[in-house]
Amino acid sequence: MRALLVTVLTLNALAGCSQGANQPSAVGTGAPVIVPGSPGAHGRTAMPGERVGQGAATPAAADVRFAEGMIPHHRQALEMTGLVANRTRTPAVRRFADQIALTQQPEIDLMTGWLALIGRPAPARHAHRGGDGYGMATEAELKALRAAEGGVFDRMFLQLMIRHHEGAVKMAGEELAGGKDQRMRMMARDVYAGQSIEIARMRKTLAELPA
Repeated sequence: MRALLVTVLTLNALAGCSQGANQPSAVGTGAPVIVPGSPGAHGRTAMPGERVGQGAATPAAADVRFAEGMIPHHRQALEMTGLVANRTRTPAVRRFADQIALTQQPEIDLMTGWLALIGRPAPARHAHRGGDGYGMATEAELKALRAAEGGVFDRMFLQLMIRHHEGAVKMAGEELAGGKDQRMRMMARDVYAGQSIEIARMRKTLAELPA
């Protein structure tokens, strides 16, 4: 489902670039366009002539806050997963890192492109650090993670990433409560569903680690 939603968001972003940020695209006679359902539900094939990818005429403040907050939030997740390869031999931890890297960089790219369409720059790379209420790691926590190895690293990584994911789910919930732009709401649904599942899996892995 996460890969499906990223694919659809990419199509929407490309349509926005060629037709304007607020113009929907019509389904033609080429390759079928998949329209996702709600989290956990199957998608459907759009009908010929159906208008897809239409966002709100004017994005709400919640849409902008979501994109501007989630970009640096995702960046820190990628920073943490970049430490995994050289510090653990635990396959489950490696799989979590691979999945995060696979999904979150494309989401950063899509949100950056969306902000550009409405005339706003992406947040600076130093923005949105720890202590913000959304699960971001502090500089001290990141320093400790960089210094850890083996089982100590595994436990610290999972603890930090669970909290980080919980913050992302909170951000996604705020977007779904107040956002209007279809693309940002679709992204929020994806984050909410996908990261909730990952939280449960990481908690299970954490509980199974050797003491």
